[in-house]
Amino acid sequence: MKLFETIRNIWKIEDLRSRIITTLGLLLIYRVGSFVVLPGINPNELANLEAQTADGVLGLLDMFSGGAFSNASIMALGIMPYISASIVVQLLGIAIPYFQRLQREGESGRRKINQITRFLTVAILLIQAPGYLANLHATLPPSAFVNSGWGFTIPATIMLTAGSMFVMWLGERITDNGIGNGISLIIMVGIIARLPFALVAEFGSRLSDGGLVMLLVEFLILFLIFELAILLVQGTRRIPVQYAKRIVGNKQYGGVRQYIPLKVNAAGVMPIIFAQAIMFIPITLAGYISGDATNKFVVAFSNFGGFWYNFTFALLIIIFTYFYTAITVNPQQMADDMKRNGGFIPGVKPGRRTAEFLDSVMSKITLPGSIFLALIAILPAFARIAGVDHHFAQFFGGTSLLILVGVVLDTLQQIESHLLMRHYDGLLKSGRIKGRTGGGASMY
Repeated sequence: MKLFETIRNIWKIEDLRSRIITTLGLLLIYRVGSFVVLPGINPNELANLEAQTADGVLGLLDMFSGGAFSNASIMALGIMPYISASIVVQLLGIAIPYFQRLQREGESGRRKINQITRFLTVAILLIQAPGYLANLHATLPPSAFVNSGWGFTIPATIMLTAGSMFVMWLGERITDNGIGNGISLIIMVGIIARLPFALVAEFGSRLSDGGLVMLLVEFLILFLIFELAILLVQGTRRIPVQYAKRIVGNKQYGGVRQYIPLKVNAAGVMPIIFAQAIMFIPITLAGYISGDATNKFVVAFSNFGGFWYNFTFALLIIIFTYFYTAITVNPQQMADDMKRNGGFIPGVKPGRRTAEFLDSVMSKITLPGSIFLALIAILPAFARIAGVDHHFAQFFGGTSLLILVGVVLDTLQQIESHLLMRHYDGLLKSGRIKGRTGGGASMY
């Protein structure tokens, strides 16, 4: 069979085999760490915390952390603080000349940006960790704590900070020595860890009310949404480029027409992850503020089935789609490269006019792509209105499904590139796997 032959080919490639084993081993360490409870907390007294994270924004945060949040784990804050820091640094790259200069310095600038991002991550963790501990004190019974006061808060804050930084380190090691993007895979594994419980909960609820036919309909709809998500990730518009007759290296171009594939969703799932990280910030800060207005705000933005939460979430996704597309796709550089290689778009003058044309095309195709992305992201709210169990509803589109689709396609694309480099057949008989980016670029 094709599947077993492909697995044998993967196992024959020593470098690929080593990378896959390394990736699985590091992901296993992450999953084990999510069950290590903070010292000083009785793990048998976490029922109230699990009930609190069964729904709402805290449920999403628990899903992103792979259940570590509800386990009061040393990795409870997960990877989201690092993503929040990345958002801030990338925004600074637009507004502050110093960061713009770093972005142009190549590898040395990238290292400095990574260092700044890590320091900012620690600062965010030092703010979020006490908020998480305050929530534990408010949620769990006093018997859950071996001791209280600063003797517990300071060591626990340090451990929560170290735990999230360790998760970040695991992600970087996967990216460098494994297969796929480490941060993306860590988020994906956390989501997949919740899927069996969601399936059992939905099956149990449908079995109790005799709605097995409805369960089948739900799976058919989920399959359709999955296909739409793949189309969104892979969709492109091809721009024809005509090359004049010239020789580049050992290749001769004589009136050859090639195409530039512009992605309908060039930003991938990053707008959803960015928007989700932003949606977590107000709830975190609300723990330090009291008052009726604050309580109403917390209620409105803790209900991910509510109108204001989903409206804000969708709007942020559209904004971040344009933002991330702007920093990943550079029409001016594409136009300069074309002109340098003797290429031009038929009917468009080379140089500035070409850059303006490409920018106009990207703006036009990004708008429907961003709206479609936002609609898929808020589908879980409609699934809940239709009576789907809130655990399973998170996989009806939304953050979960799009991240799973994007990360799986990118990882499979990297595996396929290793196979094709060594003259083995790819993972599919017809065509090649298309990830979020043409070259399998990482999310960060």
